[in-house]
Amino acid sequence: MSTFGRPLTGMPDALDGWEQSFIKITDPDVLATSDEAFHPILRYTGQSSHFVLGSVFEITITELKRADRYEVDDYERIETTLRSGKTAWIYVEKGSARP
Repeated sequence: MSTFGRPLTGMPDALDGWEQSFIKITDPDVLATSDEAFHPILRYTGQSSHFVLGSVFEITITELKRADRYEVDDYERIETTLRSGKTAWIYVEKGSARP
């Protein structure tokens, strides 16, 4: 709600060849919003046994820019293809290997 100003409804999907890990957040604005010191982050492994289950949200370009402003420098946004075949933006570990 604090990032988009509305509740989001998602559709389940998966991201193959990736794993979820956690990073410590030190940005005071993000900490104040999330109230969590450790945030999930995606890392590409390329291994077929690795996958991340999640949800796909339809948002506007303006909302995507809001998400970009929220994410700290440890993240970068990339475009990828999900298991369903849909193309989506995801936030991954900055500088991590990718397909």
